[in-house]
Amino acid sequence: MPFKLTKLEKAWILYDVGNSAFILMVSTIIPIYFNYLAGLEGLSAVDYLAYWGYAASIATLLVAFIGPICGTLADTKNFKKPIFIVALLVGVIACSLLGVMSSWLAFLIVFIIAKTGFSSSLVFYDAMLTDVTTEDRMDQVSAQGFAWGYIGSCIPFVISLGLVLGAEKIGITMQLAMTISLIMVALWWVGVTLPLLKNYKQKYYVEREKAAIKQSFIRLGKTLKTIKQDKRLLFFLLAFFFYIDGVYTIIDMATAYGQALGLDSTGLLLALLTTQLVAFPCSLIFGRLAKKYAARKLITICILAYTGIAIFALFMTTQLHFWILAICVGMFQGGIQALSRSYFAKIIPAEKSGEYFGILDICGKGASFLGTTVVGVASQLSGSVNVGVSVIAIIFILGLILFNFSARLGEERIELGVAGDI
Repeated sequence: MPFKLTKLEKAWILYDVGNSAFILMVSTIIPIYFNYLAGLEGLSAVDYLAYWGYAASIATLLVAFIGPICGTLADTKNFKKPIFIVALLVGVIACSLLGVMSSWLAFLIVFIIAKTGFSSSLVFYDAMLTDVTTEDRMDQVSAQGFAWGYIGSCIPFVISLGLVLGAEKIGITMQLAMTISLIMVALWWVGVTLPLLKNYKQKYYVEREKAAIKQSFIRLGKTLKTIKQDKRLLFFLLAFFFYIDGVYTIIDMATAYGQALGLDSTGLLLALLTTQLVAFPCSLIFGRLAKKYAARKLITICILAYTGIAIFALFMTTQLHFWILAICVGMFQGGIQALSRSYFAKIIPAEKSGEYFGILDICGKGASFLGTTVVGVASQLSGSVNVGVSVIAIIFILGLILFNFSARLGEERIELGVAGDI
């Protein structure tokens, strides 16, 4: 039977289309513009890469603190949507302000705020997965979200790319082109989110209590104790900490890495656009494969592929090498993210999805503090950006070992019923 999405599932997927436009800009045009601002003030290529990495690290540390606390609070009846809206607005407003920053330091500060709002909104968005679909559809719905996010984000990106690259030809400054582009992305982001805001209702929740914030801390403490006792879940979170950290580090620093190597900006942007186009069908393919093969096996394949990608980065010197890397990333990026999201959603209590996804965010986007910091420090110590990026391979290997250990523990827990299917 053909897989048909419900109205609510489509609305949920549209948020991926909206927020992906921002993250595509973060992965492509925004680092190049930061390089332009940094160059005006005399920053070296190595310092530019390092400061960009540090900014990404600060943003993810903030989300690591905010995510589990607000995620737990969001599990309270009728709280998830309002908290999601607050995070959304922080990201959208900061995104629109980025284009008017003329100093590289001010630009980084506003970028940290925008990235924090974006990443925080994903905690609640991911937690909505248990409300918008059923367990047997999670793999495919999650994959569809990433797939359409990749292809949909290309629409505002292509327009922004044309404005930035053709600024001189149409008689506007680079800064004005960036201002227009970032406001357009912000409007796109919030515009395609409206169907979700209209149709979403929190299905699983905990009842409201007096002193809701205090109670959220108490529930979070109990959940952390539960995770400590559940070795399968604990080792999955540790594995996720490492392997998804490597994925997000590559996403956050790809363009900055290419810029530091001195590669052509236009070629870099087109290569990363190709990543989005490749990721669209590959994400859908992984979603379909999940119906035939266990998700744990598909996630293992993705981790191994990313390990090879990180090692390949050590030898990158040309534009062709960057194109090869971009295509390979596109093949596995959606699969590893989508299947990890649905895998986790299946092994947690649905009514506590907010706090569990908040904890997952510590081990994911919050944990990319490790990868971006390692890249920045290794680059400065070695004086080589290639060495800095290739170190990520070690992070993937650790993630693979821990994930396979968690999967074996899951197979032993036959009483869970679905353990052998995920």
